[in-house]
Amino acid sequence: MEQKDGRPRRVIIAMKGHPGTGKTTLARFIAATLGCPLLDKDDIRDSTSAIEAELESHTVSKLLNDLSYEVLWRMVKTQLSLGLSVVIDSPLSRKSQLDRLVELADSFDDSLLVVVECKPKDEAEWRRRLENRGKDGCGGSWHKPATWQDMQRLLEGYNGCTDYDVGSVPKLVLDTTVACGKVAELVESVLKFLDDCLHSSNSN
Repeated sequence: MEQKDGRPRRVIIAMKGHPGTGKTTLARFIAATLGCPLLDKDDIRDSTSAIEAELESHTVSKLLNDLSYEVLWRMVKTQLSLGLSVVIDSPLSRKSQLDRLVELADSFDDSLLVVVECKPKDEAEWRRRLENRGKDGCGGSWHKPATWQDMQRLLEGYNGCTDYDVGSVPKLVLDTTVACGKVAELVESVLKFLDDCLHSSNSN
């Protein structure tokens, strides 16, 4: 990814979406295609299980989740400081989380932040994927909803805050409940979106 003067440009691809929507699968394909680091918030959160099991409280759980994001932001900054683009895999469920990424992007003159939101149109397929996670050998995170009822409780807890305005940040919304064989098509859509965003930004 280059600017119009030929210099490499940092791109921050922030995934957005609820558990089970295919967000991680798409993020992995994008990172592999672009050859850039994939930073997964769940990799950090999963590492806190022993602490949470030892202390067991809602307050501790929230603090550890917040800490996971803080670590994630630091990792993003490190990669950007090395001149690398990054793919960030997290729900990005709150506007404050996007605001932190906007702040990070603004701290590097040649960076571009985009959001790729995974929004399933087929709720039945979304539910099937959610409840089958872990049964196919891919594993699942202990802190994620394991049933559709868990997912509904999570959504109720968000109380609509996940549907926020991203402002001037370019956003691509994809239906990720397509057949597995069409993941490549989704990746192509993301690459075209990135190319369009880069050209638009460079022309300004």
